[in-house]
Amino acid sequence: MSEQKIYAGNGRKKFDNLRSVTVCLSDLPQEHIFEYNGKKYIKLNVSDKKEADQYGKDVAVTIDTWKPEQKTETKPESDLPF
Repeated sequence: MSEQKIYAGNGRKKFDNLRSVTVCLSDLPQEHIFEYNGKKYIKLNVSDKKEADQYGKDVAVTIDTWKPEQKTETKPESDLPF
């Protein structure tokens, strides 16, 4: 379960409940962009860093790469009509 994180941007804490982030749209991998009702979306995770980097950025933005496992339904084989 150790998937490589895909960083999409960073930012700063503004208040206890507000994070200001910047994401470069042209760098987003196309395989993680999906379409719904004619609009394009990408799932992102925003998390606080343990400490700020050299530029004072203390928030990380990564792409949510989780995908549900495909379930294959198998019908029990039976000769019974019901």
